[in-house]
Amino acid sequence: MNAATEALNALRQITHVDGAAPKIRVLVCAGTGCVANGSLLVLEAFRTFLNDDQVVWQEEPAALSHTGCHGFCERGPLVRIEGMEILYTGVRPDDVSEIVETTLKQGRVVERLLYLNPETRTRCRGEQEIPFYARQQRTSLANCGHVNPDDIGDYLVRDGYAALAKVLGMDPAAVCEEVSASGLRGRGGGGFPTGRKWEFVRRAPGDAKYVIVNGDEGDPGAFMDRSVMEGDPHAVLEGMAIAAYAVGADHGYIYVRAEYPLAVARMRTAITQAEEHGVLGEQILGTNFSFTVRVKEGAGAFVCGEETALIASIEGRRGMPRSKPPFPANSGLFGKPTLINNVETFANVPLILHRGAAWFANMGTATSKGTKTFAITGEVCNTGLIEVPMGATLRTVIFDIGGGVRGGKAFKAVQIGGPSGGCLTAAHLDLPLDYDSLLQAGAMVGSGGLVVMNEDTCIVEVARFFMHFTQNESCGKCTLCREGTRRMLQILEKIVAGLGVEADLDTLEELAAAVKDGSLCGLGKTAPNPVLSTLKHFRDEYRAHVVEKRCPARVCQAFKRYVIETASCKGCGKCARTCPTNAIRGKVKEPFKIDPVSCVRCGACLASCPFHAIEEVA
Repeated sequence: MNAATEALNALRQITHVDGAAPKIRVLVCAGTGCVANGSLLVLEAFRTFLNDDQVVWQEEPAALSHTGCHGFCERGPLVRIEGMEILYTGVRPDDVSEIVETTLKQGRVVERLLYLNPETRTRCRGEQEIPFYARQQRTSLANCGHVNPDDIGDYLVRDGYAALAKVLGMDPAAVCEEVSASGLRGRGGGGFPTGRKWEFVRRAPGDAKYVIVNGDEGDPGAFMDRSVMEGDPHAVLEGMAIAAYAVGADHGYIYVRAEYPLAVARMRTAITQAEEHGVLGEQILGTNFSFTVRVKEGAGAFVCGEETALIASIEGRRGMPRSKPPFPANSGLFGKPTLINNVETFANVPLILHRGAAWFANMGTATSKGTKTFAITGEVCNTGLIEVPMGATLRTVIFDIGGGVRGGKAFKAVQIGGPSGGCLTAAHLDLPLDYDSLLQAGAMVGSGGLVVMNEDTCIVEVARFFMHFTQNESCGKCTLCREGTRRMLQILEKIVAGLGVEADLDTLEELAAAVKDGSLCGLGKTAPNPVLSTLKHFRDEYRAHVVEKRCPARVCQAFKRYVIETASCKGCGKCARTCPTNAIRGKVKEPFKIDPVSCVRCGACLASCPFHAIEEVA
């Protein structure tokens, strides 16, 4: 046992984390999703009841705490009764009195608040019985939903900072070797070997070095990093401190977009507590190693997810990427050697150093080790935050964990990796989710966002949406990115407006190749991916728009047509009075007609007809 570990053990005794923890804990999810659904009101209701009446079940007093994201966002607000292995879903303030009286005082479950398995039609008492949780392997998310993110004691009692104490007795080179042996690759999207990057920075000459957490998560539908910062902020800090010791850094920054106020607040609270307890700041755990951390709020520019643009933003300059080399490992923040990894990468580090590289390397595939968090959104039954071993298939994620497509609709596609990723189809459902397999399929892991689409989704509109996002987020530095993405967006808007021609499809592919080859940073190089992947897998749907002048999914407004069935029309004239362009004409008590030239396809007539005489035709 080294001196740092002895200091940590003494700290545990001072903070009473070695004492008997309460066996019954009421844990209310206070992640962003549940907070938006009113979980803080639920927390306040519990606080009122537990303060007014000492609740004791089998001689065990109940403790109350808030936590970060439990993951099952679709069913929030969530309340876990730890020690009784109960998970309540969709809890409202009015339900709290019943939970207190029935569960905390009598030890019985409130059946109606348990998750109802739609396949078996049975109620699930706890997470182990719910398919959404049972089919995951939560490692970097293991603390989320179980610890109070605003209380360092909760983290310490779960072996928090034990890895850091262990590392402080090791040679820095050995720390880098351990991370390399684990096979950990960057979870921000690029998948670069983490240990190799650390070694580059460790060997780089310099009197000062920096460690930066890239928390600039901007992909539509992605919230993995946000949830980790909100639910387990000390894991991120411990990972940073370990990295700083390994590479020789004494200052760090956590770069978080300002749209994540809860993550920002909890990271700052964690930094303050860590400094007060001596696991961050000067002479950490009584050693000569010092490391200070600051939170830097970003303005929400997607391009600042690129490391050189992020560095420019921290330095107070406009967030624009620069050409490489030199790489940040040699000349980064303020011209000094700088290590940059994303939130999830750092959250894995304490686990690797505490449990050993072999433990981590035994999970995943031959070239993609460990687990990966994904945010499942879109037309899927169970939206939320999940974690599975690298190599798990799309079928497992979407159907076994996600519960399949909402409303019994057919699965059509999934956009993986956000605007930088690609669109995969039903033919890819058994594709392993790892770095290499996805690249071969024309997609990428990215940060881990999964947007599920059903049969009613227009693929061309999806491509237009993502191109609009990337074009809007382009910093404008590269002509091909700035002008190429704009021109691609114009063509896609032309197609969904019903004005496209078949030659536009070839032009899109030519532009995509030019943008990929001529752009400086990852934003431009990957911006065409959603267009290229949808053209590859759904070219017939593009051709339906430009050749047949129809939208197979009946989504694009330009292709909608409304007709009045003569036999069903009673001649009431309500549709004509509703029409904003006077496109419907006729006489009362006689069938009305729609002028297709004047019709703007707003659908007001369809909604207003009391006899259902108007129908939309493809």
